[in-house]
Amino acid sequence: MTKQKCVFFGSDIFRNSLYGDNHPLNIARVWPAIDICTAEGWLEAADYQEIAPASIERLSKFHSADYVAALWQAQTDQTLPDELKDKFQIGRASNPIFKEVYSRPATAANASYLGAKYLAEGRADIVYNPSGGTHHGMRGFANGFCFVNDPAIALETLSHHTCDAISYIDIDAHHCDGVQTWHADNQQIQIISLHQAGLWPRTGQEGDKGGGNAHNFLLQEDAGDYELLSLMEQRVMPLIEAHQPSFIILQAGADGHRDDPQSRLNYTLQGYWRAASHVLGLSKPTMVLGGGGYNPYITAKAWAGLWALITNRDPYDLGLSDASVQLLTRLSWHHRLGRNPQESWFTQLGDIV
Repeated sequence: MTKQKCVFFGSDIFRNSLYGDNHPLNIARVWPAIDICTAEGWLEAADYQEIAPASIERLSKFHSADYVAALWQAQTDQTLPDELKDKFQIGRASNPIFKEVYSRPATAANASYLGAKYLAEGRADIVYNPSGGTHHGMRGFANGFCFVNDPAIALETLSHHTCDAISYIDIDAHHCDGVQTWHADNQQIQIISLHQAGLWPRTGQEGDKGGGNAHNFLLQEDAGDYELLSLMEQRVMPLIEAHQPSFIILQAGADGHRDDPQSRLNYTLQGYWRAASHVLGLSKPTMVLGGGGYNPYITAKAWAGLWALITNRDPYDLGLSDASVQLLTRLSWHHRLGRNPQESWFTQLGDIV
């Protein structure tokens, strides 16, 4: 059996960049996942690629040029005139201006752009970008913590390089409103979202096809592994197989976990990994993205476990080395749930079930 070529995209920008005090993304997620994979010996140096931010010119091929210019200005000046804040929703609502407000999302976007090219050109079988999955961003404004929409950029890049079918599967607790708005009218691209009913942005109702090829499945509050996996097996997998995609993008937000504060879903890490394994088991050229995840301990382990799956390791039976335990122990989370973190969050990879 030929070994799959797997590429892990990352950057040190995620080690030193935070959204700002009291923001749900003022936590470490991407770099602890990378460091766990390294500490456990799952991430070989040859498989890891450091990514630079996308240029203004590259981002402007996808997002509107005036929006990209405003995002750059926000980083340069660390502020914007009120009229630009209102127009582009930068520095408004949940989209704060912070030190790397252009560079951080532009790095995630560049990783997804390059990852799509790697898949289309046959340079990789699976690409992994845990910094990606920012599925709420719109072409001309920031939305829901998302300043760019890297999944939409990846889909657009793939569709420009091939006429073959593409499937996008999103298991984040929140609906992928930006991706659906961007691509639902493209019959080449199938969009499938499994998300909590009634959760922001409150789009993606059952039967909503977005004017095209979108499929939305609602999970009720307290839905756990059984409900998630039943939907995957009985509804999602048959849809994917009927579409016969040549390429797949999996947005693997981890905020449906039972210990995540941003949803009221009840997955375990084991259920989350099994849902992802259904998609990976199709053995198609695949991009795996991060997304939501607001408990830093759980999200780091969820995304490290995804890389274990991608590289044909079994996260269900893997433990954590002392180095990984110490890394997780040193994380901080300024949330009421983080005041007395559960010991299992930093001493074992999976959940107690």
